[in-house]
Amino acid sequence: MSSEQTPDPASAVAEEAEPRPARVTGAAAIAALEGLALVVGGAWMLVGGLTGHPDDRTAAVTGGITLIVLALLPLLAARGLIRLRGWSRGPAVITQIIALPVAYNMAGADSLAVPAGVVLGVAALTALYLLINPETTLALGIRGPGNAGERP
Repeated sequence: MSSEQTPDPASAVAEEAEPRPARVTGAAAIAALEGLALVVGGAWMLVGGLTGHPDDRTAAVTGGITLIVLALLPLLAARGLIRLRGWSRGPAVITQIIALPVAYNMAGADSLAVPAGVVLGVAALTALYLLINPETTLALGIRGPGNAGERP
């Protein structure tokens, strides 16, 4: 077996030894919490649609399944961010951009959704700040325009 086929344990340890910036960890935590909230909300709608007496059972079940499927985007992005994968920033940013109008609509409601909308809005803006920060870009190995041929 050649040295090209056998991974070098020292290089694997060195890669893992590099500290993950707190900004990346924070953005991953926010994305993971948003994903978990979508799963919980989807499960609540799904169970309510199947066991309760909703006005429209089909809409409740479809809405629950949709929320659970939508949760995959922020959960996969959070996993990628924790592993410092460059591809993960795109889905994480998209999740936050989608969260902003949802937060705005929730904050404009006349119910308990107002505080949840404010929290979601603050979380989305915080995550966006963390994701576009140069430290995060560098940690994820993302090169800017015109630097495609350069190594990070």
